[in-house]
Amino acid sequence: MNEVIWNTSFFIIALGILVTVHEFGHFWVARRCGVKVERFSIGFGKALWRRTAKDGTEYVVAMIPLGGYVKMLDERVAEVPAELRSQAFNNKTLGQRSAVVAAGPIANFLLAILAFWLMFIIGVPSVKPVLGGVAPNSIAEQAGLRSGHEIIMIDGQKTLDWESVNLALVSQLGNESMAVEVQDTETQQTQIAYLDIRQWQLDSEQQSPIISLGLQPFSPSISMNVAKVVAGKPAAEAGLLEGDKLVALDGVSLASWQDFVTYVQARPHQSIVVDVERSGSPVQLTMTPEAREYQGKESGYVGLAPEVSEFPEKYRIDLHYGFFDAFGKSLERTWHLSKLTVSMIGKLVTGVVSLDNLSGPISIAKGAGATADYGLVYFLGFVALVSINLGIINLFPLPVLDGGHLVFFAIEGITGKPVSERVQEIGFRIGAVLVMALMSLAIFNDFMRL
Repeated sequence: MNEVIWNTSFFIIALGILVTVHEFGHFWVARRCGVKVERFSIGFGKALWRRTAKDGTEYVVAMIPLGGYVKMLDERVAEVPAELRSQAFNNKTLGQRSAVVAAGPIANFLLAILAFWLMFIIGVPSVKPVLGGVAPNSIAEQAGLRSGHEIIMIDGQKTLDWESVNLALVSQLGNESMAVEVQDTETQQTQIAYLDIRQWQLDSEQQSPIISLGLQPFSPSISMNVAKVVAGKPAAEAGLLEGDKLVALDGVSLASWQDFVTYVQARPHQSIVVDVERSGSPVQLTMTPEAREYQGKESGYVGLAPEVSEFPEKYRIDLHYGFFDAFGKSLERTWHLSKLTVSMIGKLVTGVVSLDNLSGPISIAKGAGATADYGLVYFLGFVALVSINLGIINLFPLPVLDGGHLVFFAIEGITGKPVSERVQEIGFRIGAVLVMALMSLAIFNDFMRL
């Protein structure tokens, strides 16, 4: 329940920021073009808060936070007094109307640049993409990749950390092969490995692109010695102490810390016999994991942490830049993610990538909660990514979206006359059906992942 509340809270915060910025783009340019704005609303449905300014504009925060709108004076919607006709949206020049409509998506791209800029100024602690190993018989092993290789470039794209590796791999979906340049961390020699990815199958909800190719990121060794026992939790109540070495659970020997985690998580409220080694002597205890929600499911938890060796300093990296360099990096990141988003949309449309990868509000909520849990810089990166997606989606040439309006304006610019209201109405209906179908599919995918 706590996870749901946390995710929902940051979903509302993230969406509130995105919607406000998008609608403010329309609002600000409309005002600059002399269009009278009647209402600026964040959200739909019943108003939770409203205020009317001296200029007559009504500002509203509504109950349903899944969008917003800017209502402008328009003779096509309602009768307009003669003295206000010059302020009606429909009476503005083609260039002004186009600017007002395009301002929303542009504002989303500007928000992404700002968020990435702040992220790079604050600094993003990360680790170099060094392999700790490769899965047997995997695509990575067949290409000759091995432990100790640092991935420095994928198809010409530099990869400073695992996030950039992940994004580079996603962009390769649907291709036949992929060139991965690696450097041996010991000898510093570089080589290019060519991965045959014709049979690469990615289920983004089950595993990351990195793992699906058989790449195993380097991680510090985790011992079976207990480093911390949380007071008041099942492990402490059972009598486990710091320094104990975990040996077996219910008579089954433990080969790794992950074995312990997997066994415990699968047994909430079930009694477990724990064999430990304490000061060289065997000790047997019994503990009963409590239940916690983890990834939407009930999971066992006992309150133990293992001893973990230090992450090698040579593998650490801090993506931190000065004022101007951070701005350049933010432009670069925004441009790269925009290209990637457009490419992935094209692959979804052509069937190269399955529509099962389409995500809706539940996935966004999980992403918002997870990144907020990691810290501010990761939440900023998440907001920037979703803002780019929102900007691009709104530029789709569907009449119900900003891109559809721009298409109508382009036709008007070519023909010299506006598209008839009848044609626009039909277009809006078709666009609305398509958008609702996509939203329904995205929400369905979300529920199937729960």
